[in-house]
Amino acid sequence: MAKLKLIPLADRVVVTPVTEKKTLSGIIIPETASKERPERGTVVAVGKGKIGDDNKRIPLEVSVGDEVVFSKYGPEEIKVDGQDFYILREDQILAIVK
Repeated sequence: MAKLKLIPLADRVVVTPVTEKKTLSGIIIPETASKERPERGTVVAVGKGKIGDDNKRIPLEVSVGDEVVFSKYGPEEIKVDGQDFYILREDQILAIVK
């Protein structure tokens, strides 16, 4: 992938959605088999963090490369150079997958 041209502001995160799911037995189910919106993705860019009440920046807990689980209807969908991305706030991320 070419260098991403999106720089998220404050506590926002740019995520590429995972387009296929894998069952416990290892069978891969493509996203086209399900009309459901993805709930997982890989973080490709993070903002600098939001400003707290004390005017100090609060860094984000997620970083580039983390695979995350997020609310199905939380992120904003955008398309850049033909590729789909989600932009969401850090508080819309439910978990980091390890």
